[in-house]
Amino acid sequence: MKAVLRTRTRSLPGLLLALVVIALTVLAPRATAATGVSTIADALRKSPVYVDPAAATQLSTAQADTLARQIKDANKPLFIAVLPAGYPTRNLFTDLRTATGITGLYAVRLGDRFDARADSSVLPRTAVRNLVTSVQGETASNQLTDFTDRALTNMGGKAPSTWGGGSAHGSGVSSTALITIGAVVVAGGAGAYTLVRRNRRRHEEEQRAALDRLRVVVDEDITAFGEELDRLDFHPAEPGADNAMRADYERALNAYDQAKQSMADARRPEDVRTVTQALEDGRFSLAQLAARREHRPLPERRPPCFFDPRHGPSVTDATWTPPGGSPREVPVCAADATRLADGRDPVMREVDTDHGRRPYWDAGPAYGPWAGGYFGGGLLPGLLIGTALGGWMSAPAYAADYGTGYGDFGAGGYQGGDLSGADFDPGDFGDFGGGGDFGGGGGDSGDFGGGF
Repeated sequence: MKAVLRTRTRSLPGLLLALVVIALTVLAPRATAATGVSTIADALRKSPVYVDPAAATQLSTAQADTLARQIKDANKPLFIAVLPAGYPTRNLFTDLRTATGITGLYAVRLGDRFDARADSSVLPRTAVRNLVTSVQGETASNQLTDFTDRALTNMGGKAPSTWGGGSAHGSGVSSTALITIGAVVVAGGAGAYTLVRRNRRRHEEEQRAALDRLRVVVDEDITAFGEELDRLDFHPAEPGADNAMRADYERALNAYDQAKQSMADARRPEDVRTVTQALEDGRFSLAQLAARREHRPLPERRPPCFFDPRHGPSVTDATWTPPGGSPREVPVCAADATRLADGRDPVMREVDTDHGRRPYWDAGPAYGPWAGGYFGGGLLPGLLIGTALGGWMSAPAYAADYGTGYGDFGAGGYQGGDLSGADFDPGDFGDFGGGGDFGGGGGDSGDFGGGF
């Protein structure tokens, strides 16, 4: 009996040590909890910058908080995560975007490597790639600061409403925090749904206001085209009329009817593009008809006059310098070509703005869809480089406000900062050319860069 007691007494320190190990294992922050995608996502839903405890030497608390304040002040959906070098990279961006559930731009510093991905409604792939490439090889602090500065200037969207205070650095997860997170998850479905509906209502109101402003300009264009048809004085049965002339005339009439119907059906600013496309087609048909009636060579298909599409198809390119801009070649009608050659100002299309009458290219992004229908094909942003509208149309913010290519808003119709959950295009977060010179050999060939 005494021997048994002595044995149990000698084993007591071992038992205590085992209990201490178990307690530390249960209560201490686990590696998977500190570095799991869900943990990172939870942190990014509260603050734009997350620094993993294992990567704390990469970015100090003060530096992380400075970045977070800058992003919040800019009101942009930029998310930054600093992770240790050994963190798994397979499907990292896609999984992080799914877990966070917020449309935005996601940047990750992983060891000494860096890459980023974004929803196309916030920042196009080419822009993401260029931004990533521009900061390669810098120290963590400089790299993240430079990337943040440049990204905030170029990206669109708004910051999510979920951001609040708190440190950007990761920490242990307490039982109270876990209970709170659980409660948030339970209520999150209804809250996210309410927020999405509110954002959509706000966006619909903004679109209606923009469409009302465009409607005035488009109605002027439709009226002007109708007056051209009246002045034409062409009768399909008149002497000398042939089938080609009648076909030109019919196409012009159809374009007029289509423009009126499309404007009546328009519900968003983007819908105006089909109206001005129809008017541009109609005016070219009239130019062909005029050439046939006058026995002239048929005109080549050219963009409309840059200064006012109501002037009809351009006949040549001329050098023009916008106020405060640099010279560029623009398509012009014969009358404006003569004016420019004589050193006079062209007859410019002006529209109403909050600051009075302005040329359309200096009147704000709402006129992008209107102008895009006339020029399209990527031509207009190139013409307008150095002008106000050109800056808007070439910037990602324009895609976020009016849709990529003057079209829809992309998957789900969500803008930057919206709680879209898993409703996003995974192609935006896959391996689209490496996202930058991420090098690195080996790894799990995921989506964190072509080098893995």
